[in-house]
Amino acid sequence: MDTSDQSDDEFHDATYDNIFYDTTSEDMRLEIFYLIWLDSNITAEDNRDTEQRLRSIINRFKKFQDVKECQKYIEHQSQQDRIVMITSGSLGQEIVSSIHKLRQVISIYVYCMDKQRHKQWADKFPKIKAIITQLDELISCIKVDHNILKIVEEPLAINIFTTGTSTGGVNGQFIFSQVLIDCLLRLKSTSKDQTELITICKKAYEGNTFEMTNLHEFENKYSPTKALWWYTRDTFFYKTINAVLRSENIHMIFLFRQFISDIQHQLKENQVKSPIKVYRGQLISSDELKRLKEHCEQFISMNSFISTSTDEQQARVFLNVPNSAVDLESVLFEIEADPNTVTTKPFADISQHSEHPGGSQILFMPGSIFRLESVMRSSENSIWIIRMKLCSDEDHHLKKVLTHMKQQLGNGG
Repeated sequence: MDTSDQSDDEFHDATYDNIFYDTTSEDMRLEIFYLIWLDSNITAEDNRDTEQRLRSIINRFKKFQDVKECQKYIEHQSQQDRIVMITSGSLGQEIVSSIHKLRQVISIYVYCMDKQRHKQWADKFPKIKAIITQLDELISCIKVDHNILKIVEEPLAINIFTTGTSTGGVNGQFIFSQVLIDCLLRLKSTSKDQTELITICKKAYEGNTFEMTNLHEFENKYSPTKALWWYTRDTFFYKTINAVLRSENIHMIFLFRQFISDIQHQLKENQVKSPIKVYRGQLISSDELKRLKEHCEQFISMNSFISTSTDEQQARVFLNVPNSAVDLESVLFEIEADPNTVTTKPFADISQHSEHPGGSQILFMPGSIFRLESVMRSSENSIWIIRMKLCSDEDHHLKKVLTHMKQQLGNGG
């Protein structure tokens, strides 16, 4: 949302007014990943069990029997969406050349009876991950690949603050993102809000046995002390909370605010005690990389929670996935963070709260502010190293602007 042309009063009004509106179709888009299956012989009855297994990996599932209809649907999806596609051999031969260059298409699996017959044409397209003849192998392959792709392919909603300029333009978006979370977290949650959130999620995951079971457990057993445990589980909670934060869906963030607050409280309780250096492997667009290179020594923030590792090699593992798109760059974020600089946005090692303890996972709050120190290509390979340093609200040019904006919203600064 661009706030560059709004006065302070208009900003205040817009922030609150937009919170309270009825559930829309946008609220049903709780994940960025799609799974599309194109096969002229696909039937609902024969594939009910298969659909359940696939939706336990990627909930948003759609079947097509017609190439043109499928292609039109894919082309109309946002470049912020991520599409994983299964196609029969014959229909794949028709459609792949038309959709292969689309940013939203990240991987394709050819599921057919004759592997050798389709290998020749399929080998020309890097996004085709495999040609598979067995269903169990197909599902296993998608699951293994998705465990990596869901990390490196998740879009980073990066906002940049340029010092020495007004709060218009790009700075207006930065300020809006900062104030949005602070504003919403001040509003007390009610049981009605939580009921509405559960209702929306149940509607979005209807027919998904795996996630409906998780939703039932969440509805009946969630407690604030288990917020990080829920966040580390590979369920609807992790997928949806970051998706709505990235898209700045104000209505859904409003409904999630209690759970964001619970995570913030647990991060504060488990705050890292000494300075650390952490890493995150990521794929970003060439345009995004260029934008970052042009704004070294400026301040950036990201709209969602940021998960990182103290183990550089572990972070680099995610970058070993073959990059099949010419407009994507492999980057390694290298972040220095000192707990003494943190004020309202804590960060913590959440490994002990994980459903699967092991390794060291450091989680940062949405809106954490970093100074972008350098963007340089690694000497040994094609990975770009992006070095950042965590800032506090007290030690950079944003203090005056942020304080003013928070005062406009009440109880600030």
